[in-house]
Amino acid sequence: MAGKNQRGRQQVREPKVRKAALTHTIADFEPAFWPDEQPVDNAVVMTMGALHEGHAALIRAARKQVGADGRVAVTVFVNPLQFGAGEDLDRYPRTLAADVRLAEENGADVVFAPLPEEVYPNGEPQVRLSAGPMGERFEGATRPGHFDGMLTVVAKLLHITDPDFAFFGEKDAQQLAIVQRMVADLDFDVEVVGVPTVREEDGLARSSRNRFLSEEERERALVLSRALFAGRDVAAQGPKAVREAASAVMDTAEGVTLDYLALIDPDDFTEAADDFQGEAVLAVAAKVGATRLIDNVRIIVR
Repeated sequence: MAGKNQRGRQQVREPKVRKAALTHTIADFEPAFWPDEQPVDNAVVMTMGALHEGHAALIRAARKQVGADGRVAVTVFVNPLQFGAGEDLDRYPRTLAADVRLAEENGADVVFAPLPEEVYPNGEPQVRLSAGPMGERFEGATRPGHFDGMLTVVAKLLHITDPDFAFFGEKDAQQLAIVQRMVADLDFDVEVVGVPTVREEDGLARSSRNRFLSEEERERALVLSRALFAGRDVAAQGPKAVREAASAVMDTAEGVTLDYLALIDPDDFTEAADDFQGEAVLAVAAKVGATRLIDNVRIIVR
């Protein structure tokens, strides 16, 4: 993508100090993100805020990709289109000051934190992107319309930020797969990069929603990663063994309500057949108390 919007690649040295600009409007974002005509690569990390080490890893990966003189933007926007009836839009944590600090410490140049009326100036959009069949399975079956809302805002933010690279976490495996498919199917001029899940020392996947777990619930939540690791450990024995091993662990869970545990073909996010071979996603979603958690591991099934 060298030369896109007169911004190409070049080797640079690491600056001593990086101060992230906080912007709330498109008019303010553009000159902050592109302060001059210097041709450099740029990247975006899209978030809904409440940033943690998982987001920090995305920002660091973006900085490494574009180099010291490249530009990294972090968007912080709690997208109302992604939340269905009864979901936790109002409960979702807003921690902008801390988010800006974390973004700055990990290499961001700009934090774009618009209000809903900036992103949707005419109210909820009448025309939206559809995630199609990929958006109707697993997370999409539990949260109808979620991926349509996600794709709509991702498309808008890609237009606004116009990046060479967009970084997404592998923890949200279905989201990553759908964004990659949108970019390929609709000819977006951006490279989507997946970054491995960041975990606590005990295996719990980092999530903004972990803060809602009590100490007892957090301990119970560890069954999700244990089930995934059990399936991963027998991947060489085939899909049936993977499913059985993971299910055996989930069957021991107390205080956990399973939504789904599935071995998935990442190309189209369908359930992998019993004779499937190759890279697969072993994914789980469950409620621990009132908090819904998701997790997954990527495995090679033989």
